[in-house]
Amino acid sequence: MSRRRIPAALLVPALLTAALSLAPIAYLLVRAAEGGLSAVAAVLLRPRTAELAVRSLGLAAVVTLACLAVGISLAWLVVRTDLPGRKAWGALAALPLAVPSYVAAYTWVAAFPGISGFWGSALVLTLCVYPYVYLPVAAALSRMDPALEEVALSLGRGRLAVVLRQLRPSAAAGGLLVAMYVLAEFGAVSIMRFDVFTTQIYTAYRASFNRTPAAVLGLVLVVITLVIVLAEGRSRGRAAYALRGAPARRRVTVRTWKAPALAWAGLVAALAVGFPLAGIGYWLAAGSSRGLDAAALAPATLSTLGVSAAGALLTAALAVPVGIIAARYAGRLSRFAEQSAYVGHALPGIVIALSLVFFAVRYAYPLYQQWPLLVLAYAVLFLPAAVGAVRASVLQSPPVLEEVARSLGRGPLGAVRRVTLPLALPGVLAGTALVFLTAMKELPATLLLRPTGVETLATRLWTETGSGSYAAAAPYAALLMVLAAVPGFLLGRRAT
Repeated sequence: MSRRRIPAALLVPALLTAALSLAPIAYLLVRAAEGGLSAVAAVLLRPRTAELAVRSLGLAAVVTLACLAVGISLAWLVVRTDLPGRKAWGALAALPLAVPSYVAAYTWVAAFPGISGFWGSALVLTLCVYPYVYLPVAAALSRMDPALEEVALSLGRGRLAVVLRQLRPSAAAGGLLVAMYVLAEFGAVSIMRFDVFTTQIYTAYRASFNRTPAAVLGLVLVVITLVIVLAEGRSRGRAAYALRGAPARRRVTVRTWKAPALAWAGLVAALAVGFPLAGIGYWLAAGSSRGLDAAALAPATLSTLGVSAAGALLTAALAVPVGIIAARYAGRLSRFAEQSAYVGHALPGIVIALSLVFFAVRYAYPLYQQWPLLVLAYAVLFLPAAVGAVRASVLQSPPVLEEVARSLGRGPLGAVRRVTLPLALPGVLAGTALVFLTAMKELPATLLLRPTGVETLATRLWTETGSGSYAAAAPYAALLMVLAAVPGFLLGRRAT
């Protein structure tokens, strides 16, 4: 990365994005300060707090490692091998993004009651979020110049070592997203009856009007997040990953053992997609005699699509300057902007929602219980998905092309607009699609911030399943998965 000064046109929006991401922390600090130092110390020194930290970190570590193994292996099979039906397997590998984690958790608990707890949560979350690793790694593999591997082979080096080194930024970005997702997860762990920071924070908020314990636990979660983000940043090193020319058009196909490869791809698809679909199908069949409530289904569908699309577009706009300066400009400001973007993703949706309610009521009351506040919450929650995708894509685009544009009279912003953004467009689109998919499934923030009387597919699904009406919830779950499957399918096809 260069030591050049960051253009103001990139730095200013990046710092504003960082301020937006850090706003929930200001809320937590205010709430924690209301209780005084003695109350804060009492919460921090409780044995339960240390236990929750171990539980949350343990679950995040196991799920992240499992997702790295599943995502990288599937990306390699789909993009680089002669796996039969690679396009179809690539699309199937991305479809778990369409499965809400709380839906998947219920289907597993309903079929196997003994699977709840730590390992049940780890299994469900791995199957739901491994595409966060698969998609960026598959995209990086498809853009990687095979000449690098050929040179390594001619020098007696192994192909795998070269490939893994070039995949490190994409895999690390995906792994970081997985860890943040797990730390902020609420629905699946609640159904699996596994107590972590998010469930305890939610309980503390619902149990009393005293917000100090929940705020302190939220701050502990923020500290854990920052430690993980800083560790991931240090793991990158200073190696260069950009191509020295245009993205490669030639593809290298490696022969593989087809039977084990097909068995592995089929097993992952069956567990991550087939099993939840079978559960939803059972609910639909059980409730078929009741008919379909189109009067409630149509408005919930339109609300879901509209607010998710708005959230995805806003998040992409905020992520572009952050991702570009993180990839192209070394320094404290670029690191601050990038690392700040990851904070909101590790906080439970209820904390983000309550912080926005706090600021709206005090400083922007017309926004209270209006769609813009919910769209803003989605941007804070899912900004890392877009930032990671943009950064990884910019890293693989050759900076020499920007230097050529500058030598031809283009200014810093002109070079970014004419060269960097077109080359990073696949990452921008992938990040936008990921945010759209995730926003459709977001539950706690949507429950608190949606306008009064307005429902989305996620809130209707949660209401019906919360009352035990699984047959009534089935149409909402099925439609939510179908809508999310469309961009998920396109992402999987594009990655191959």
